[in-house]
Amino acid sequence: MSVGRTEAGALPPLGRLRIRSGAAAVARGPFRSLHASTALFFTIPSSPSGLTMNEQRNLITAVVLTIIVLVSFQVFYEGPRLERHREQMALQQQTAEQTVRAGGQGATAGAAAGGANVGGRAEVPSEMVPQAAATRDRAAVLNEQGSGGQRVQIKTPRLHGSIGLIGARIDDLTLADYHETPDQSSPEIVLLTPTGTANPYYAESGWVAEESSALLPGARTLWQASAPVLTPESPVTLSWDNGQGLRFEKTIEIDRDYMFTIHERVRNTGTEPVSLRAYNLVSRHGTPTTAGFYILHEGPLGVLDGTLREINYEKLREQASVQQRTTGGWIGITDKYWLVSLVPDQTRTLTARFLHTQRQGSDRYQVDTLGEQTLTVVPGGEAAAVSRLFAGAKEVGLLDGYGDTLGIAKFDLAIDFGWFYFLTKPFFYALIQLNKLIGNFGIAILVLTIVVKGLFYPLANSSYKAMSKMKKLQPEIAKVRERCGDDKTRMNEEMMALYKREGANPVAGCLPILIQIPVFFALYKVLFVTIEMRHAPFYGWIHDLSAPDPTSVANLFGLLPFDPPAALAIGAWPLLMGVTMYLQQKLNPPPPDPIQAKMFMFLPFLFTFLLASFPAGLVIYWAWNNLLSILQQWMIMRRMGVKIS
Repeated sequence: MSVGRTEAGALPPLGRLRIRSGAAAVARGPFRSLHASTALFFTIPSSPSGLTMNEQRNLITAVVLTIIVLVSFQVFYEGPRLERHREQMALQQQTAEQTVRAGGQGATAGAAAGGANVGGRAEVPSEMVPQAAATRDRAAVLNEQGSGGQRVQIKTPRLHGSIGLIGARIDDLTLADYHETPDQSSPEIVLLTPTGTANPYYAESGWVAEESSALLPGARTLWQASAPVLTPESPVTLSWDNGQGLRFEKTIEIDRDYMFTIHERVRNTGTEPVSLRAYNLVSRHGTPTTAGFYILHEGPLGVLDGTLREINYEKLREQASVQQRTTGGWIGITDKYWLVSLVPDQTRTLTARFLHTQRQGSDRYQVDTLGEQTLTVVPGGEAAAVSRLFAGAKEVGLLDGYGDTLGIAKFDLAIDFGWFYFLTKPFFYALIQLNKLIGNFGIAILVLTIVVKGLFYPLANSSYKAMSKMKKLQPEIAKVRERCGDDKTRMNEEMMALYKREGANPVAGCLPILIQIPVFFALYKVLFVTIEMRHAPFYGWIHDLSAPDPTSVANLFGLLPFDPPAALAIGAWPLLMGVTMYLQQKLNPPPPDPIQAKMFMFLPFLFTFLLASFPAGLVIYWAWNNLLSILQQWMIMRRMGVKIS
């Protein structure tokens, strides 16, 4: 499966749902109610005196229409979208091993120049090799180029692949630690693919000239290699002579993780000076399949002059080109879990660019950098430039380490931690440490939930006590409603007097909820975007916490021999979560109006259906958090003498 594609296990993220309903809002316990923290907005009119018949009819109509819209969205849009997504993933896995014979593979040295000169101004090249027509097996093409001396093998503990000597491109990489499925015998994730494949994805570096007369190495230039294999212990130097007095050398180093270091050198043995500028680029052909949700960025991004810039594929197609002058920083293309990024010299000023072009009906996306400094190579002299390329998995600790040791500004922002970055990273590191101690990410999630509940214990207690008081007052509230009938003014006055006399506050439970919502979303981000959750097993039937529960009530959890459609795939853990939501709701004080109370009783069933396609790790977290909240609230209600039905 080629990188850049969201995997079949990747799931839609959480929206924000909040229920606003007078006293009903008090009924939602901290952190345990999806009603107070997810993205559907039910604005329900309520007052202590209830609703008129006309208002009730309008309310019921609005609720029914809302449910119809939600269910229709899930059945007719989200379900088919997931099915199409799975079909695309299957097709991509079939075609990932297919390649196109690279155009001009047999080209000789100097057949095409790589540096463009437009109107006397040096520019970074885009795509120099024409689209080929015939497809062939990827392994056969790589074997042919390797046996023909056109590839240098890459062998490191974490990367496998090769460098194409035609164009001197890093264009063939697979990730040794990551596989397409939880089965370690499944194929490695394919990150980069050479020109000629269905969707080429590669990195390139070189020089552009200030004058058009200089013959520079290009996309069809055949370089000579000093060694057949690149390893962390043995760098490889590529060289090419233009026959006009310029000799180009490119020394490529690789560490034991995912960082390449590229040293460019030009020697002038001719009689005329040459002015050059160094460039680097990452080019991706074809628009990859993405999750398509606003909380996760996939596509071109970078930190330029200390500020994160994110441009999705659609916006880049509209704008065609976006560029910015920057000192240091980084720029690349990201997927949910993988990153290919240019890391220039952090002390140099350069122009960074996001670029979209379209050729032969194919979208091409490119990020590149062009050094601002022009290097003049006099006869007998030389010029040099150094840059880095990161190509691998977005592991938080690794990105942090590179940021510290290499001085790369905000390199960890390649992971979309979201608005609550200051919470998300600490939660992530807490999960990592717990996983190291326990040995299971699922159990680590449960333990972290207990820790978070402990930190918010005072706030939660305050909220639960307020709700318990409201629940204890329900018989008195019912008497007031019965006594006052349709006299809303009198009912409101008596309600306020009752609250004052008993020391109850209908909104006292809201503040703890508001404070804990950022924590909820931060935990959600950790479970959704971090690669450490990918293919992490739990117990029983959960083999991947980042994928949905694979069971389904529609086929009796696997007893019936068929796979239900995605819209009906409600697993065991979502059902357990729905049960905990229902029990939790029974402990809360009911809304003052019977119609609202009945409507709220349907919400656990609705959310069980809607959230069935969420990552199993998140659903387990919600179910466990609900269970802890139920226990805590039950204990408080017992202490306060509240009758528990």
